[in-house]
Amino acid sequence: MWLDIVIPVVALIVGLIGGFFIGIYYFRKQMENMQNNPEMLQQMAKQMGYNLNNKQLSKAQQMMKNKKFK
Repeated sequence: MWLDIVIPVVALIVGLIGGFFIGIYYFRKQMENMQNNPEMLQQMAKQMGYNLNNKQLSKAQQMMKNKKFK
C-alpha cells in the first residue's frame, strides 16, 4: 500500500535530477559549439533581437572562449 505512494515520488525525484543534469550537459555543449561557430552565435543574437557586426561578433566569441564551460 505505501509502495503505491513511495515509488512514484522516488521516480519523480530521480527524473527531475536526471533531467537537470542532462539539460546542463546539453547547454554546455551548445555554448562550446557557439565558441567555434560564429554563424550559430549570430543566429542566437538575432533571435534575441540584436544585430552584431563582425567586430562585436569576434568580441563575443573571445569573451566566450575566456569563459570555460567545462
